[in-house]
Amino acid sequence: MESQFPIIQIMDEQGGFVSEDYAMDITQELAKTFYRHLTRIRVFDRKAVSLQRQGRIGTYAPYEGQEASQVGSALALKETDWMFPSYRDHGATMTFGHTLRNILLFWKGRNEGCVPPDGKRIFPPGIPIATQLPHAVGAAFAEKKKGTKNVSIAYFGDGATSEGDFHEGLNVASVFQAPVIFFNQNNQYAISVPIHKQMKTKTIAQKALAYDIPGVRIDGNDVFAVYFETLKAVQRARNGEGPTLIEAVTWRYGAHTTADDPTKYRNQQESDMKRNESDPILRLEKLMKRQGWFDEEWADSVKKESIHEVEKAVEEMESFEEADPKVIFDYVFEKPTWTIQQQRDLLLQQQRGEN
Repeated sequence: MESQFPIIQIMDEQGGFVSEDYAMDITQELAKTFYRHLTRIRVFDRKAVSLQRQGRIGTYAPYEGQEASQVGSALALKETDWMFPSYRDHGATMTFGHTLRNILLFWKGRNEGCVPPDGKRIFPPGIPIATQLPHAVGAAFAEKKKGTKNVSIAYFGDGATSEGDFHEGLNVASVFQAPVIFFNQNNQYAISVPIHKQMKTKTIAQKALAYDIPGVRIDGNDVFAVYFETLKAVQRARNGEGPTLIEAVTWRYGAHTTADDPTKYRNQQESDMKRNESDPILRLEKLMKRQGWFDEEWADSVKKESIHEVEKAVEEMESFEEADPKVIFDYVFEKPTWTIQQQRDLLLQQQRGEN
């Protein structure tokens, strides 16, 4: 089955073109755009891990190593499209236009962190596994019914394919030809469980066969392969040709979250090896050097700009008004139950210093 779903690659690990099919489309401007976004979201990710270690935000899900999958796919969308991220896809939401301050507020446990800028159709991150997939199908089908050309993209990990929502989402999208892209980032571990212990199938892309929709498998660390293959899927959806399942084969360098210790279930030397051999930023840098497009001074300025932007977002997050503890009760039910109301009253009494 792997032979039916080969990994599509445009740029190899040495930064060379695998084929010349896209050579004319890969310009210096496009490469620099990708490099800027890849650098920006990596700077953010590393800063967020540091903030968690200092106790300035809560548990955090890092994505370092998966940047090409998130940047390449997000840049294939238009402003009016929909994005349905999981908890590890804030790199994609940043690229699509979410504010860094609100993303940080989300990881600090604030409701405000779920709110995207006006006009940005970004769903709150799906914390329960795969629940965002049916939502993405619903939004896409609604756009189809309204007669627009807008599409939606749903991000999820390899572990999500074991959930019912994955199969229900693909089935409904297939039946109604909803304009949705199912974008799987196969980082090869569902928390601590390697993919060979999660499923018998050799690929995730082949699961598309059961729903009679296209399934493609790409090198998730090759930002060009991610971008152009996602663009194809987006164009198919806009043309009324229905959904596509994309499996981006990638790797997360670090832990599942900052509450996790990856050394307990995998050899981190393998992770270090992958960083040296197939890192998405390093690969793009190699290609740019081959093409004569890379300038050390420019790259340094990109990193400094990213650091400045992230530090400013941290300041905004930490100067944001303190949360009112009472709001924790406001969104449990539409109308508070007597138990919720009792707990809320008890909190108010404690705040007033009453017994």
